[in-house]
Amino acid sequence: MLLQSIVHYSLHFAFPALIAFAFFRSDWVKVYLIFLATMLVDLDHFLVSPIFEASRCGFGFHLLHSYWAIAVYVLLLFFKRPFRIIGIGLLFHMGTDLIDCLFSYHHCQACVADAPALELLKAISEFLRL
Repeated sequence: MLLQSIVHYSLHFAFPALIAFAFFRSDWVKVYLIFLATMLVDLDHFLVSPIFEASRCGFGFHLLHSYWAIAVYVLLLFFKRPFRIIGIGLLFHMGTDLIDCLFSYHHCQACVADAPALELLKAISEFLRL
């Protein structure tokens, strides 16, 4: 669980800073702040009860983490700044949450048995041979 938390929060805070610095060097701080702002997507957790459940896989479950929402985030990549940067941040956030779900699936498959992304988790796990 400790490794999962370290990976999760590093991917949410440290890695976006590295992406911003590596690919948007001239205004990396502004891009990093936009990346951080995309974490507001987690406000959709307030739309369900309970708000937080440790074993719940939010990928594909929460409204702004749904496949339809992810399709919109992909579309943002085809627009100019700042929409492209917002799309990158949101898609990176979704990837981070998917990795978190994979950790949960690896440690306790029964815990995510009702996850909307269960088939995706199984496929990725099988591909990675976890």
